[in-house]
Amino acid sequence: MRDLRSLDLNLLKAFDALMDERSVSRAAERLSVTQPAMSGILTRLRDSFDDPLFVRVQRGVEPTNRALGLAGPVKQLLHDAAQLLQPPQFEPQLAETVLKIACTDYALYAVVTPFLTTLRRQAPHIRTAVLALDETKLQSQLEQGLVDFALVTPDFQAPDLHALNLYREEYVCALRSGHPLAAQENLTLEQFCQTEQALVSYHGDSFSGVTDQALAQAGLARRVAVSVQNFLILPDLLRRSDLLAVAPQKLVAGLAGIKTFAPPLAITGFTKTLVWHERSHRDPAYRWLRQLMAHCCETGAVESA
Repeated sequence: MRDLRSLDLNLLKAFDALMDERSVSRAAERLSVTQPAMSGILTRLRDSFDDPLFVRVQRGVEPTNRALGLAGPVKQLLHDAAQLLQPPQFEPQLAETVLKIACTDYALYAVVTPFLTTLRRQAPHIRTAVLALDETKLQSQLEQGLVDFALVTPDFQAPDLHALNLYREEYVCALRSGHPLAAQENLTLEQFCQTEQALVSYHGDSFSGVTDQALAQAGLARRVAVSVQNFLILPDLLRRSDLLAVAPQKLVAGLAGIKTFAPPLAITGFTKTLVWHERSHRDPAYRWLRQLMAHCCETGAVESA
């Protein structure tokens, strides 16, 4: 071959057809071209490889030694080229990749932990790295492939991202099962406002959240005594004190030593959203992983309450 830039892939397809058929007319029929066109293609092949490649015999054509040497590599090259056009096959049990998820510690508890339990059974060779969520860096992390999935709220917006709402969460009031109010079936709004409370602040050092916004609309306020930045410390904090907390239901539902009540006022819940970048949108592996995560999610999520 004199110059790779002058070689058309269609010439190699014609060469392969000629090798298989050993007939210009049959090769032309196989490629859906006329016999004169096939003869012209053969001329171009001979020029490209500087060899006759096929010589006429009584019944068709026979390959030269050069053609016989090219036959295997050309067929493999055509096969490899065809494979490039096919979507990659994904088999969970055999897949080996690394999934990088950015989330808060609560999303780790509510979403990622049950997701990983299922993932380990269905795709045991996929490794997962869980990273702390930093929304100020998230867009660039997704663009650069430093993060594959992020668990955020719908308020987060960035170019070239796809999003899937995983679940809707509602708030409950939570306190320790031995709390003086725990024997009641319901909390009154007055009791709620008078009881000292703990709050989870995503950004830290805030003593106000969506609950305070709801109270303010009614001309009321509550007593927030403790603000913590980490969600998972909240249940233990409640067990060790007489504090009350407005918490996402999924965080405290069914926990030993914790009693929950419906809030005595309407507090707007929220949605947890999975986001990913366009670069992995069509990848079969990451499509399967997104579907698996969505399947594992029923309720959960959190913001300052």
